Amino acid sequence: MSTMKTLHLIRHAKSSWKETSLADIDRPLAPRGIRACAVMAPEIAKAGCDFSNVFTSPAARARETIERIAGSLKKISFTWTVAEKLYTFNAHDLLEFCRDDLPANIEQAVIVGHNPAFHDFCNRVGDTTIEKLPTCAYVRLELDADSWTDIGLRRMQLTAFLTPKMFR
Repeated sequence: MSTMKTLHLIRHAKSSWKETSLADIDRPLAPRGIRACAVMAPEIAKAGCDFSNVFTSPAARARETIERIAGSLKKISFTWTVAEKLYTFNAHDLLEFCRDDLPANIEQAVIVGHNPAFHDFCNRVGDTTIEKLPTCAYVRLELDADSWTDIGLRRMQLTAFLTPKMFR
């Protein structure tokens, strides 16, 4: 009997470019990004996102995205792990993280990170092409398999795709 592996991807919310001297990794969220987190948090939870295993990029904008989503979900208490490898813009790095770094014994994982890694990853491993993966978008991909190492080309089913524009 095979199990199901479910990936929940949350692209970080809109970041601010106001402080031009800041390193990319240190850029905070813009006001629009902060609003998007508040709007998306209940929708992501309603869509069935399981927050028991959350991994985030160390970038300030990614950490702030999950902090604000958590802060908007008063009834759900969860923590997250900062994973250096998730500060990537490359789909192959993201795939390697999923295969090599996600604990084998977990069925669901939430990853907070960046484009173009997320967009390319979804279009590579998912069964549906996503035209655009905007900031603060949520994607759920499911895999009928026992192991994260089974993630491969077109193996995953896209079962949810939410963007902030849907809830304005």
